[in-house]
Amino acid sequence: MLELEVRLDSPPPAPLPLTLILALPRPKALRRVLRTASSMGVKRFVLLNARRVEKSYWQSPYLETFAMNEQLMLGLEQARDTLLPEILIRPLFKPFVEDELPGLIRDTLRWSLIRPPSRNAPEHRKGGDPRHRPEGGFIPYEVEQLAGCGFTPIRLGERILSTETAVPALLARLF
Repeated sequence: MLELEVRLDSPPPAPLPLTLILALPRPKALRRVLRTASSMGVKRFVLLNARRVEKSYWQSPYLETFAMNEQLMLGLEQARDTLLPEILIRPLFKPFVEDELPGLIRDTLRWSLIRPPSRNAPEHRKGGDPRHRPEGGFIPYEVEQLAGCGFTPIRLGERILSTETAVPALLARLF
């Protein structure tokens, strides 16, 4: 017989003071981003459509509430946290940025992580296997729309990083 004693005598770690807005990444990468970022203290995610997001990503079973919550819970377990993050799914970029984003980010710091300019790297193209293309990121129009909401574009260097690498690198630098 096994006997357990549960003590709830300390609060969860403090959350990070931010909302993580992501152009919807590859579904398998999304799983890792949710797990890692929730373990680091992100409490609100916005999954957003952008020009370079593959339409097929929106039909992934990984976008079902249960599948996303499973990854969030794994991150919370790792960090000894108990407060489940919120995930907002916004499949329309422009209405989100124009109508909802200003209220969501009021009185917050605003940065948008942008990819470095391509020199000799192939640009993101439709067609072919998406696993073998560079990460999409936001197109210049989308970066301008975010800048219009007060976001300052920043880069993590000259390399194009995958979303699952860029998110924890950015969070570690900022916090």
